[in-house]
Amino acid sequence: MTDATTPQSPIDRLSERYLEEYVALSPTAATFMGIEGHDHELPDYTPAGFEALAELSRRSVAEAQAIEPGSPREEVAKDAFLERLGLELERFEAGVPQHQLNALASIPAEIRQVFDLMPTGTEQDWETIAIRLNQVGTALDGFRETLLEQAAQGRVSAVRQVNDLAGRIASWTGADGDDFFAGLAAQAPDSAVKSTVEAAAASARKAYEQFGGWLKAELAPRAPAKDACGREVYELASRDFLGASIDFEETYAWGWEELARIEADMQSIAAGLNSGDRSIEAAAAVLDNDPARKIHGKEAFRDWMQQMSDTAVAELGGTHFDIPAEIRTLECMIAPTSDGSIYYTPPSEDLTTRPGRMWWAVPNGVEDFATWREVTTVYHEGVPGHHLQCAQTMLRTDLLNRWQRIACWISGHGEGWALYAERLMEELGYLEDPGARFGMLDAQGFRAARVIVDIGMHLELKIPAGNPFGWHPGEVWNADLGFEFLRAHCRMETEFLRAELNRYLGWPGQAPSYKVGERIWLQAREEAKQRKGSAFDLRAFHSDALNLGSIGLDPLRRALAKL
Repeated sequence: MTDATTPQSPIDRLSERYLEEYVALSPTAATFMGIEGHDHELPDYTPAGFEALAELSRRSVAEAQAIEPGSPREEVAKDAFLERLGLELERFEAGVPQHQLNALASIPAEIRQVFDLMPTGTEQDWETIAIRLNQVGTALDGFRETLLEQAAQGRVSAVRQVNDLAGRIASWTGADGDDFFAGLAAQAPDSAVKSTVEAAAASARKAYEQFGGWLKAELAPRAPAKDACGREVYELASRDFLGASIDFEETYAWGWEELARIEADMQSIAAGLNSGDRSIEAAAAVLDNDPARKIHGKEAFRDWMQQMSDTAVAELGGTHFDIPAEIRTLECMIAPTSDGSIYYTPPSEDLTTRPGRMWWAVPNGVEDFATWREVTTVYHEGVPGHHLQCAQTMLRTDLLNRWQRIACWISGHGEGWALYAERLMEELGYLEDPGARFGMLDAQGFRAARVIVDIGMHLELKIPAGNPFGWHPGEVWNADLGFEFLRAHCRMETEFLRAELNRYLGWPGQAPSYKVGERIWLQAREEAKQRKGSAFDLRAFHSDALNLGSIGLDPLRRALAKL
């Protein structure tokens, strides 16, 4: 979707041409981005399909390298493009997207999740859903072919990840949870299209059942028992999620210091909440049992989130941020699955077909919600977090080419901004309630613990002899120690923490990108303050930074240094 104001320099034209070719090869990505015309298709996940994507990246990188930028804006566009595609090419050559499995972000999850975002307003929409459902079997068969090819080269995800994904598939097919496909078909209108959707949904369910069975029976026996990915793989993964190179040992040491700082702040708040008792766990229990901080029922909780979000948009827009009218709508949604995840999906490209949405996949049986934990979640997913960041990027057709606006996403930039937004709301006075501030620190501490556990486990580092908690000094990290550490520092249900641990082990580098990304955002703000002195303006800094779009954190700092 280009118009007269869309940048049209050589790097912009290349970026947009790349995007058109990319979504033709990756139709699910088109749906996630809100690009129309591909909802009836699924990607080719065979080895040939992956090679086509790699060749597209290879050719596009070569073309971009030959382009001479004509302005600072074009320099940023080229820097962002080369950083992302160059890294994507490295990942293809290492076989990462072709073989990596986990329950949250691998290809089987991508296929299932795409149906959450497909339009359902007309019978034609439902016919399109049925067409795509009928392709699920072919798509999974193609991916199975790729997994076998990778296995022949010695590339198989750890057995923990293979089995965890099989278990997640069982929860989608009704074998061990809700039947997602039956639930989807039940929403179809009571007309001739309903039977078509039901048959297609049954076909997709069967395909997933067979794929899940194959994972357990045939791939799992070939999978290594070792969870740690090692330094070489971790370095590539970390750069992918951050768009920056970091010193792992320094970051690991900082993680311990940051967690100790956060927990000291929590203990101070705990003393005020619980008559001088500095116990974090006791304070959490006090807050959990406070009727004024509890909501019963999914719908009531969704309405509370919506009110919180609407208030933030109304009060922050025009004061601390520029929030155009076109992006002031954020819908809070209860997700159609029940795996406990919380996530944001950006608006469609036209900003009208689909608004930005915050989703909550409420676990089965959960009916009571503690609001003190979730005030900061609303700010993280909504405004000034993901929604402001993503929707504003979508709007800036005058500054960003189409690839920059809707296709470039870096976890460290996006999740780092969202954590920065949580802390910023404290700076702006929105967390004066001690429970809300305690909840923000609780979430921040959880992210700091993930830095320690993720780096420690994958690089098999030693636990520092002088760590602030006197915890297992000198021992080498493994999965059991990782779980014990999470239990000690994260106030969450046991099964959720087990799922989190599996996530870190199967998605190396992703979990630290939140807190490390926030750290780099804070460093970038401090660098801007030092450069501008008394002329520094926080609102202008936010506007300038977000107007760069989602960008690797190393390119972000290079771009901000020139503003």
